[in-house]
Amino acid sequence: MKLRTIGVLTSGGDAPGINPCIRAAVRSAIARGVEVIGIQEGFDGLIRGEMSPLRVRDVSGIIHRGGTFLRTARCPEFLNRKGQRQALRELNEAGIEGLVVIGGDGSMRGAHALAGLGFPVVGVPTSIDNDVWGTDMSIGVDTALNTIMQAVDKLRDTASSHQRAFLVETMGRGCGYLALIVGVICGAEVILIPEVETRLEQISEAVEDAYARGKTHAIIVAAEGAALNVDQVAAHLNAHEVGFETRVTILGHVPRGGSPSAFDRMLATRMGVEAVDALLGGMTDVMVGLEGREIETVPLEEVVKNSRSPNLAFYEMAEILAR
Repeated sequence: MKLRTIGVLTSGGDAPGINPCIRAAVRSAIARGVEVIGIQEGFDGLIRGEMSPLRVRDVSGIIHRGGTFLRTARCPEFLNRKGQRQALRELNEAGIEGLVVIGGDGSMRGAHALAGLGFPVVGVPTSIDNDVWGTDMSIGVDTALNTIMQAVDKLRDTASSHQRAFLVETMGRGCGYLALIVGVICGAEVILIPEVETRLEQISEAVEDAYARGKTHAIIVAAEGAALNVDQVAAHLNAHEVGFETRVTILGHVPRGGSPSAFDRMLATRMGVEAVDALLGGMTDVMVGLEGREIETVPLEEVVKNSRSPNLAFYEMAEILAR
């Protein structure tokens, strides 16, 4: 059956590049003679029937903007069958015949649940943690990495001026991808991630060794989900004579915002177009993902059963290069 109307929603945590993805999905669908309805505030808005038509001009001027102009929200109600059936009812009443879901691993679980009820759904991965299985890179990762890198580079300037050790905490509760990659590209002395166990003594030894080798600063990049939090590490370093004064910077949600990078704009645009192509081509219960240089589809059943972990070979490389 040819789809006449599709819906687009963004769910879960926001990420730079979502707006270019929405723009691409809307305009590519309209170019194929398909109407598009934008659903506000994710699955929560879907259950409440918060939706309106999207036309070409409605997505004009958003390609450079961070966040999501459709807004997003968490939705505990959608975790149960009752909420999912209410969402299905709202989709049917609005005349929506297929859905593009843009979001992280939780959103892909929601998309898979809807597909399980027989509704055509295609997912698009967005997660600055890069923890969605089935894609080499999620939308938003590149921009977040650049934001954190610029922050660390600036902190290094002041750290060197005052001979200090800086602990920089990034997002990454369950996946240390951001901290790991930033640690490599910023030349951190120590990287703390959930996937690798590190003792306080190892940290103080590394910082003290950096001082003994004549370095004017030390950088420690920590994922928020690491076993040792930055306050613990700072207290330990301050209690020992490591040569440097210690300061803590918590970046928090800063990496989620900002204008998407060139890479993220292109990735988001390609994924938005491919998601619509897949949906109109009769595919459902799949997610589009980057595999090498190509955008491919992967079954959502596989996506929700797995999680993507960082390449720990990069951790070993960072340890070698920090010496």
